[in-house]
Amino acid sequence: MVPGMADVFKALADPTRRTILDELRERDDQTLFELCGRLTMKHGLSSSRQAISQHLDVLEEAGLVTTRREGRYKYHRLDTSPLRAIVERWPLTDQE
Repeated sequence: MVPGMADVFKALADPTRRTILDELRERDDQTLFELCGRLTMKHGLSSSRQAISQHLDVLEEAGLVTTRREGRYKYHRLDTSPLRAIVERWPLTDQE
């Protein structure tokens, strides 16, 4: 399934998901355990691993996060390509 613009907006609507994307922008290829630790320590988010996993699922469905498995670990990576559709629909213009 190709993610649509509505999926991207839905994923970006939640502040926790935006914080997850910020963390992945700062450091890609994090496991769920690593992300949970960073969200707790840096942002004071005390969500359960299950809740963060559900947020990651929404981000992955929107195409904003990709994953790869290595043994029993799943690594998460930021993918900003779905944001291109937003920029193409509403391109930046010079205000001068």
